[in-house]
Amino acid sequence: MIDGETGEFRDWIFRFRPATSEPSRLLVMLHGWTGDENSMWVFAGKLPPQMDVLSPRGHYPAPEGGYTWREIQPGTRGLPVIDDLRPSAGLLISFIDDWSKMMGISANQIDLMGFSQGAALSYTVALLYPEHIRSLAVLSGFIPGGAETPLAKRTLEGKPVFVTHGRQDDMIPVEQARKDVAILKGTGVRVTYCESDGGHKVSTDCINGLAEHLG
Repeated sequence: MIDGETGEFRDWIFRFRPATSEPSRLLVMLHGWTGDENSMWVFAGKLPPQMDVLSPRGHYPAPEGGYTWREIQPGTRGLPVIDDLRPSAGLLISFIDDWSKMMGISANQIDLMGFSQGAALSYTVALLYPEHIRSLAVLSGFIPGGAETPLAKRTLEGKPVFVTHGRQDDMIPVEQARKDVAILKGTGVRVTYCESDGGHKVSTDCINGLAEHLG
């Protein structure tokens, strides 16, 4: 594939950038509510050259346009819980396994990065399929409700997790991120936390920290 070209595999739409140095690792980027396969591509140019970068589109159309990682049903507004995201987590792991084999890319363990709702899905995938995850990057996100049991089992113990959040975030309060970081540290997770003065986005300083986390 051409660098950054949009592709299709079975019923998945995605963008992909191959690594330019060895040994390569696969980074999967997950967009937020109403995003698509292009939404996370702003980060691609900041990422280490040894990363194969995959950015898939969520399976469910959002009413406002774009896509979401949970099926839209009556009463499902607000922040999703882990069971809302469980179907997408399973579908995503199956897609990555099958697509990576077709491409000849090693994906036994992946680096996973998500923004907002995509960050909640990243947590969900890591908690349900920890053997597939090398590291996590959580951008302006939150631990979904219902994650208490797998976290209490120290499912993510020893894994590096990068968390970034803006103090002026009016969608997901920064207090949520601070609480999540404390929970993660209490269960043996290796957390790096970058807090900025911005809103529901990632600051330049935290993007630099993200690149260092993935380096």
